[in-house]
Amino acid sequence: MESVGIDAIEIRPGKLRLDLAETFAPALDEAPEKYTEGLGLYASSFPDIHEDIVTMGANAAHRLMERKDLEPADIGRIDVATESAFDNSKPVSTYVAGCLEQVFAGDFHHANKGERKFACISGTQSLDDAYNWIKAGRSRGRAALVIATDTALYARGDAGEATQGAGAVAMLIDEEPAVVEMSQAQGYGSADETDFLKPNQQFPSVDGKRSVQVYLARMREALEDYEGVAGDTHPDDFRYIPFHTPFPGMVRKAALLGYRHVARGTDVEDGLAARIGRQPRRDDFDDEAAYEGAVREHMDALSGTDEYRDWFGRTIEPTLDVARHVGNWYTGSVHIARASALRRAREEGFDAAGERLLVGSYGSGAQAEIHAETVQEGWNEEIEALNLGDQLAARYDMSFAEYEQVHDAHNHAVETEIEGFTEPDGEFVFDGRGPMDERTYRFV
Repeated sequence: MESVGIDAIEIRPGKLRLDLAETFAPALDEAPEKYTEGLGLYASSFPDIHEDIVTMGANAAHRLMERKDLEPADIGRIDVATESAFDNSKPVSTYVAGCLEQVFAGDFHHANKGERKFACISGTQSLDDAYNWIKAGRSRGRAALVIATDTALYARGDAGEATQGAGAVAMLIDEEPAVVEMSQAQGYGSADETDFLKPNQQFPSVDGKRSVQVYLARMREALEDYEGVAGDTHPDDFRYIPFHTPFPGMVRKAALLGYRHVARGTDVEDGLAARIGRQPRRDDFDDEAAYEGAVREHMDALSGTDEYRDWFGRTIEPTLDVARHVGNWYTGSVHIARASALRRAREEGFDAAGERLLVGSYGSGAQAEIHAETVQEGWNEEIEALNLGDQLAARYDMSFAEYEQVHDAHNHAVETEIEGFTEPDGEFVFDGRGPMDERTYRFV
């Protein structure tokens, strides 16, 4: 069978912006560096009053279909991945299809629709589902539409409040893709963990320190599992490594661990040995505490080497460009990281065709997945077509008082009415509620 992967990408951020250094930090009497340097975040995207996970997902899908000259009959399945669903029965994909049917001729009555849930990893799981569906010969020549859409809000005063974000990523999965071909080899790391929960509540319960530990542990397991299928990896094997990015500071930790792992036993470790010694091996230590202490000391030294810093700047840093300005999009964050890296490649005039990506997805609860992708010849044209930069620049900058109003407006426990900050134009909007209290939408 022909190659299968991502043929097109569209991104829709929330239309409001909160500046963390200039607006959020001063209101909390905190140093801006806590956010810009500690978390690695400068701003967050928020949904306006007429926006939600349906409108952001439908607007991204609408632009993708128009740009690719697609009709509903060309789409054989619509999968939505989200942590922000508002119905325990009816999937968000049906709302998205209903929106799209307002503007396209024909309908999606013969498209399979579903909703995936496994925290932030479900966007990648939906990609896997679409990939398998096509590879199994069930697509009948049609493509799959995968949408990762979330509004990642935290309770006021919560430690995660600064990492908030909202937006959607729509991806077309098809044969002979223009952007990336997905590999068959995958690695998983999964365990029953309680690091992040939303038990029928709007705002999550988070054990921040535990969540970082689980993230790193599952990523390591997934990489080891991937290598068991695809063979050992080397720091030079992949041009970019997009990670799930709840905030860039978390990726810095994962990147250092990952580099240590893929450098082990290679010419890279040989070259570093004279300066920082070889990596500690468990068998050389009498107890676990001594071994772990030696590992921490070695990693501190590794992080300061030119080799690691050059690798990080080339392989990881480009994946963080967009995340720094939009915050955490839960299911969409790793897919933002991929697009961010390719945008950087285009800006720098680098021809990425044929280059390989190692994609590290994660979902609390917890599971990580590692898989490889190969950049295709049509990537540059597709990334050029993204209007993400224009959308980010057009966002409305909120004052802190306006942020408080918007947060209340999207808080299910608070009854408030405020006017929107932006004027809808050529987009789907939330339009109120129907007779069964269902959410209704229209195209403006």
